[in-house]
Amino acid sequence: MNENSLSREQKIFTIDLSGVSDRKGLHDRIQEVLPLPEYYGRNLDALYDALTEFGSGWDVRFTGCGLIRESLPAYMDALGRLCRQAREEMENLTVTFED
Repeated sequence: MNENSLSREQKIFTIDLSGVSDRKGLHDRIQEVLPLPEYYGRNLDALYDALTEFGSGWDVRFTGCGLIRESLPAYMDALGRLCRQAREEMENLTVTFED
């Protein structure tokens, strides 16, 4: 699950959300894959802060999003908006979502 490889100076992080249906599971997976500080707050505000502070050169790929989109549609919409905002603010950050 933890694919941290260099591709054109970009670090690829694949966060597989298969089987995840709640916020705790989502943030568990995020924390397992991304090189976040120990003080990561395990919420969307903390993720935004981490992406805009450390995310330059990151290619973050959320895969297996089907179940969590069904379980937490509003939260996943908020996560998508947050990632778009972080991409606008942070140079060389890519975030994608795949079912």
